[in-house]
Amino acid sequence: MSEEQLRAELEKLKAENEALKTAKRATGIIKVSEKGAVSVYGLGRFPVTLYYEQWSRLLAAVPELKAFLEEQKSAGKLKLKE
Repeated sequence: MSEEQLRAELEKLKAENEALKTAKRATGIIKVSEKGAVSVYGLGRFPVTLYYEQWSRLLAAVPELKAFLEEQKSAGKLKLKE
């Protein structure tokens, strides 16, 4: 293979790699565990698993959580990923 062909192949593989990374981040999976808890996959390295009551309390607190996050973001206390 010529150097140009190798470069083209490398660029193609880089593009495929980025597409796979993006697809992986974009997909989230929700499952019910054997113990009856709900697990959400795709937010981080490990799933977030809570029972029904915990999810209900968390969802009820969404407005308060959003306000808190915005306060902390404005104060520069949160680390933000680009």
